[in-house]
Amino acid sequence: MATDHKTDAPRTVEDRLKTLYELQTILSEIDRIRNIRGELPLEVKDLQDTIAGLNTRIERFQADIEDLKIKRTAEQNKIENKKLLIERYRQQLDNVRNNHEFDNLTKEIEYETLEIQLSVKNIGDIERDIENRKAEIAATEEKISDQTHILNEKKSDLENIVSETRSEEENLIARSKKLEPDVDDRTLSAFKRIRKNARNGLGIVIVDRNACGGCFNRIPPQKQIEIKMHKKVIVCEYCGRIMIDPELAAAVDAKKK
Repeated sequence: MATDHKTDAPRTVEDRLKTLYELQTILSEIDRIRNIRGELPLEVKDLQDTIAGLNTRIERFQADIEDLKIKRTAEQNKIENKKLLIERYRQQLDNVRNNHEFDNLTKEIEYETLEIQLSVKNIGDIERDIENRKAEIAATEEKISDQTHILNEKKSDLENIVSETRSEEENLIARSKKLEPDVDDRTLSAFKRIRKNARNGLGIVIVDRNACGGCFNRIPPQKQIEIKMHKKVIVCEYCGRIMIDPELAAAVDAKKK
């Protein structure tokens, strides 16, 4: 039969508040470590996405070049076919029987000659398009080289920071996971939700000079008394953070030393 891992969890509000406060101090340390890394993980991801996008652009240009080469070959074949037609028409000119046949053949030769000129122009346009695509590829490859250099530097910086803090972070995460079962699911869920929405990641704060330690709004005297009694979990009516009185927090800090 499965065993409930929270069977021995503290049941008093005071114990839950102490555990939440200790959990908060550990999570704040984890946040501090991750803040040291700053925006590096996002910067690395952005650079990787940028390089992937540039490679996709090169693939598109290369596909364009292949299509243009096919069109160029078609125009070259068209020219060869037109030349054969012109040669055939010229041979027929030697055997014309009247002016009407001569005029028709002459017009056909002129038409096919114009078609060749058009194909030559098209080939010229295609050649320029190919050169433009090649230039775009060269410029994009240069960008990839620059971005890859920056990416390698960022990754090296990130790896150094991660290696320096990995052991400490893993230890803190393990300690936080060990504490979580000592808080009931509802309170723990609320604490995590508050932390996620709080700018500084504080889900539980110390009452400081009769004010919430999170948003610094004044706490009514009656609510201050309730906080000191430790009979129920009290949240700030302004920022929603859980509040703990300084003496209880100090007891937790003293226990850790």
